[in-house]
Amino acid sequence: MTTGRTYNQLHVPRQYARGHRRFSVYWTWSYPWEANRDVRKLENRFSTITEVRRVAWPAYETEAFSDANFLQGIDGTLELFHLSLVNFQTAVGEATERPVAVYQRVDQAGKRLPIDERILADTDTLMVYGLDHLDADEEATPEELEALRTWLKREGTCLILGPHHDVGATDDFTIRDVEYRHHGDRLVPSQQRFSGYARSLLRGLDLPLYNRWGLRPATVDGTRQTVPLKVAGDLDRRGWFEGVSTLVFHQHLPHYEVQANPNAPIHVLAQQPIDLKRPHPFSDAGNHEFNMVVWMPPDGERGGDIVFADSTIFTTLFGGDESLSRFWKNLAVK
Repeated sequence: MTTGRTYNQLHVPRQYARGHRRFSVYWTWSYPWEANRDVRKLENRFSTITEVRRVAWPAYETEAFSDANFLQGIDGTLELFHLSLVNFQTAVGEATERPVAVYQRVDQAGKRLPIDERILADTDTLMVYGLDHLDADEEATPEELEALRTWLKREGTCLILGPHHDVGATDDFTIRDVEYRHHGDRLVPSQQRFSGYARSLLRGLDLPLYNRWGLRPATVDGTRQTVPLKVAGDLDRRGWFEGVSTLVFHQHLPHYEVQANPNAPIHVLAQQPIDLKRPHPFSDAGNHEFNMVVWMPPDGERGGDIVFADSTIFTTLFGGDESLSRFWKNLAVK
């Protein structure tokens, strides 16, 4: 028998057991701030479900997404992200025999939860999904940064940090138009800049990486199946890419640009070939792949791993297959 859905209650702590990692997801947005955006504004907001239904017609013309059963504004689109995480929660929960906890920086009821011991005490893998728009001005506090530094000293921890795409980071409308035509997603405006909170973690924790662009992966002709990743197998010491050839097709994935850093090792584990049939400033500059998964192994006082991977890799809103599921399970058990 399965149990019913619950909401608006405190998380029940999970007991530590070797070999049973405890995963927690942290959505960095303020749900009310994102949901209350003026829909007359074109830039830097999520779509409404009405807009999703129009662009994706007739995919959402079902009773489940009718106005009697589903939120029709921006809030409905935020709920789509929650729903798309369920497959990941189920797969990892089965692999670890521990439920995956899900938190929001500010939830639907306006309750703010910073990253602190209430989240970290029973978490081995923390997944920070950077889906807050830059305009929201979300930033990590000094207390949060110190809590994460302390937590990462614990051997076996893993921070998976996913700053999202940065589309249209210019006032030049000509370049914005090229970017828009490159990704081809009519639901993404000419400027959609994400991840103020995640970027504050990059700065505050001195992590040598920056999220840029929104790039469309190359696909097998006539399909939405991405061409295989370029995996640095010799660097994959954890075995996270064993049996993994592809991750996910998403029209605008961030490039994780590695910065000059003499202080800590950082490795690009997987690169995704770009759709070169669609011009883009990044590929026009001679780049044929973008960095999709980057890893910082334990170093010095830091006993935990840091992995950079976009949130779309862990949701099924944009599809998924056995290779993607294998990646999830590898992260859960290796």
